[in-house]
Amino acid sequence: MERDELAGWLRLALSLPQDGAAARRLLAAFGLPSSIFAQDRGALALVVDRAAADALAQEPPDLAQRLDATLDWLAEDPAHRQVLTLGDPDYPRALLAIEDPPLMLYRLGVLQAPPARSLAIVGSRNPTPQGLQNARRFARAFAEARVTVVSGLALGIDGAAHQGALDGAAQDAIATIAVVGTGLDRVYPRQHLELAHAIAGRGQIVSEYPLGTPPLPHNFPRRNRLIAALSQGTLVVEAALQSGSLITARLASEQGKEVFAIPGSIHSPQSRGCHVLLRQGAKLVESAQDVLEDLRLVLPGPPAPTPPEEAEGEGSALLEALGHDPVGLDALIARTGIPAPLLQAQLLELELAGQVARLPGGLFQRLGKA
Repeated sequence: MERDELAGWLRLALSLPQDGAAARRLLAAFGLPSSIFAQDRGALALVVDRAAADALAQEPPDLAQRLDATLDWLAEDPAHRQVLTLGDPDYPRALLAIEDPPLMLYRLGVLQAPPARSLAIVGSRNPTPQGLQNARRFARAFAEARVTVVSGLALGIDGAAHQGALDGAAQDAIATIAVVGTGLDRVYPRQHLELAHAIAGRGQIVSEYPLGTPPLPHNFPRRNRLIAALSQGTLVVEAALQSGSLITARLASEQGKEVFAIPGSIHSPQSRGCHVLLRQGAKLVESAQDVLEDLRLVLPGPPAPTPPEEAEGEGSALLEALGHDPVGLDALIARTGIPAPLLQAQLLELELAGQVARLPGGLFQRLGKA
C-alpha cells in the first residue's frame, strides 16, 4: 500500500475511532478516503452529523507520527506484518459479514487468509484449575483435528486455549489466532509476551487498533465481535456473571453462530455464566468431540485412544470422596475417616500426579478429563 493511501485510511480511522458506521457511509458516498477528505464540510455534513464532519475537517495532530510508525513497523518484517483495509481484496470475508467490520486490520504472524475451520474458546481471567485444564485440553483436541483456535490473549482461559492449540497443531497449520485490544506493537498482558511470540510464529495476532494504542478498557469488549466473527462457533469454558465472555457468546449468537458451554459446580462463581448460557439455549458439552461433531468438523481417521484409567487403590477411593466440587480438609476427613497426616500425604501424591489441585482457602479439587 502506498504511503498516501495508507495515510488516508489511517486519518479516517483516527478521525472516527468509535463510529465505523459513519465511516462506511462516507466510503459509500465518496469512494476512497482521499476523496472523502477532498470534500468540504457542507458535503460531509450531508452524510454524517456535524460533529463527525468537523472531526474529518481537521487532520489528527499525531497523524504524521502514527503514519511513520506504521510504515516503519511494516518495513521491519514485511513477510509477517500486514495492514488490510476495508477495500483490500485480502480483507477477511468473515469480517465483511458482520454489522461493524473494522476499517483497518493489522496482522502479525503467518499471513494467510483465516482458515475456514475455526472455533473460539473464551472464558474467565480468574479460572479454576479445572477450567484451565479444560481450556487447554479442548484447544489441543481442536488443533489436532486441524481446527484453528481463536481467542483474546487474556490471562486465564484465553492463554490456556492458545497454548493448547500450539501444543496440538500440525507444523503446517495456523494453530491459533489472537484478537487483541491494543496496537500490535504492544503485548497485553505483559505476562503473555512469550506466548505472543509463539503465536506469531505459528498463527496470527490481529487488531483493529492503530499501533501505539494502549490497553484501554472499552477496547476489549469491542474486539470480542471479531473473535466471534472469525469462528464457526464459540465455546465458553468458565465465566462469572459479569464476564466479557458472555459478550462474545451473545455476539456469536447474533451472528448466527453456535454457542457451547461447559457446565461446572453450582458452588463456583466461575460456572454461573456458563449456566446462564445453558439456560438461554447454549449447547452443553462434556468433551471436545461434542463440539466437533455438532459442527461437523471431525476428520476421518482412527478412533481416539481411550484415556488410561485412574490409579486404583487408596488414590482412587480418595478421588471418589473428593467428588468434583472444591472441598476442605475437614470435610474430607469426615468423608473418608483417614487421619489428617495420612490424608495430606495422599492429597500431595495426587496433586503431584496432576489429579488434584490445591485452591486458595485450603480447598482441594479433583481435576477431570476434557
